[in-house]
Amino acid sequence: MKSDETISSLPLQRGPFLLNQRTLTITMLSIGVAACAAFVAQALIRIIGLITNLSFYGRWSTAFVSPADHHLGAWVIVVPIIGGLLVGIMARYGSMGIRGHGIPEAMVQILTNESRVPPILTLLKPLSAAISIGTGGPFGAEGPIIATGGALGSLIGQLLPTTADERKTLLAAGAAAGMAATFGSPVSAVLLAIELLLFEYRPRSFLPVALASTTATGIRMAFSSATPIFAMPHLTAPGSDALASYVFIGAVIGLFSVLVTRIIYDVEDAFEKLPIHWMWWPAIGAVAVGVVGYFYPRTFGVGYSNIDDILSGHIWGRALLMLCLMKFISWAVSLGSGTSGGTLAPIFTIGGGLGALFGAGFAHYAPHLGVDPRMAALVGMSALFAGASRALLASVVFAFETTMQPLGLLPLLGGCSAAYLISGFFMRNTIMTEKIVRRGIYVPMDYDVDILMRLRVSDIFTQKPLTLKGEQPLSAVREWLLKDGAKHRHQGYPVMDENNDLLGVVTHRDLMDLTTSPQNTLRQIIKRPPVTIHPQNTLREAADMMVQHEIGRLPVMDPHHARKVIGILTRSDLLRAHKRRLHEAHTTAKSLNLIPRTKK
Repeated sequence: MKSDETISSLPLQRGPFLLNQRTLTITMLSIGVAACAAFVAQALIRIIGLITNLSFYGRWSTAFVSPADHHLGAWVIVVPIIGGLLVGIMARYGSMGIRGHGIPEAMVQILTNESRVPPILTLLKPLSAAISIGTGGPFGAEGPIIATGGALGSLIGQLLPTTADERKTLLAAGAAAGMAATFGSPVSAVLLAIELLLFEYRPRSFLPVALASTTATGIRMAFSSATPIFAMPHLTAPGSDALASYVFIGAVIGLFSVLVTRIIYDVEDAFEKLPIHWMWWPAIGAVAVGVVGYFYPRTFGVGYSNIDDILSGHIWGRALLMLCLMKFISWAVSLGSGTSGGTLAPIFTIGGGLGALFGAGFAHYAPHLGVDPRMAALVGMSALFAGASRALLASVVFAFETTMQPLGLLPLLGGCSAAYLISGFFMRNTIMTEKIVRRGIYVPMDYDVDILMRLRVSDIFTQKPLTLKGEQPLSAVREWLLKDGAKHRHQGYPVMDENNDLLGVVTHRDLMDLTTSPQNTLRQIIKRPPVTIHPQNTLREAADMMVQHEIGRLPVMDPHHARKVIGILTRSDLLRAHKRRLHEAHTTAKSLNLIPRTKK
């Protein structure tokens, strides 16, 4: 191997750009996906309206109406059952992926299938959800729209040459666009994508999602007004006593989030034990929807008007308690049966109702605290979702964006944080991840900076490495290895020329290969140009290079002299970086007496 050829191949590592041309490409694709998702959202809302009008009123109209004012009498019980049968048939002969509320299914595809959502879901998911909700299912339209937007983003990523990370970004962009197009909440949609779908916080992913969410919101504004979806009277700034009360309410709601999640999965487990095919489960669950809806019609459908009434204080007392109870029964049984629908609207309804009830109790028995039941409803609505999903920031910002009540931000932050704390203490998984974890899939919840990203090569590489000369005969090196090399046993050695410039790297296996003539020089047995690293590179870049080139060591080059070796970095060095992290954590925990001392 010629020295000039070897040196010319030495890569000068300068670290990755924060953003690049590929990021711009994915951003433009995300904007296109968002525009499509926004129009799909408008179409789905109209399809739900059409099915609702046909099922409950026998008229041809796409107006978004509540089924609560129907005049079907006891026959109304049959309507959800028909919808459940149709959803079961679509799941059996179309795709099982339409079952559930959308977000967990998207998470599974991201974690296990490189963000490849089956294309058929792009059609079947919104259609099945429209049938389920339009025939009285107690779900929100947002879940299917989020799932459909995500499926559309994944489909675009599969049709075009993209990486798994890029498909994940497109999927998250579509999902966020679906949420933004439903509620007009672009910031909380981005936060939801970060907290539940992206599993990272990096400009290459959240910037496309942010612009997608903005695009979808803009299109929504063209179809409807820019007013908040949940209009409520202006609130007054809470005092310190009221703020403490809202935090307490959030903590109590956190307990309810644990109870709600466990009941949901207990119902699902009960359906799993039924001795009939799962295709029939949605119809069986729909019996509960029909019966509950017959006695309490407000539980039918998406129920956005219920949330509006709760936040405005138009429903209270016994009526509010019954709404929370009946909505929960209908939703829990139906969702547990595996039908198609969303969870956000039911959670907001139940949480808002519970918060309003607690707030009314404070206002009646402790008026000096200054608790406003409407503010308590706002806190309860978001706190139940924060506790059930652990999407803390998305929950806080969502309540603000959908009501435009800035004075509610502080109570929301306190209440949702308290709910998250209580939920995390009593419940390992969430309403979004329990089903996934049961399948043996690990779902990351803590997003911290990798230790390899925090450290540079200069922090840990071995200086003044043991090197060999290119003109040394292989026989002499073997003799040295057998005699004295055991003291300095390495898996690889940089090979230098007469000017002490790097020629390449030879491994211990290369040196001891008996098929190679011992008369060869080390220069002659170098198999490929060296892959090098510079001190300013991160250990993450070094690890990626080792994996990419299938090598276990990297010569560290002088940044000012491209041919001069100043050290070597090995896989063992990378492990020492992790050992350093564990040592720091152990030392800190021990100093705080978090680790029991062993008895001598």
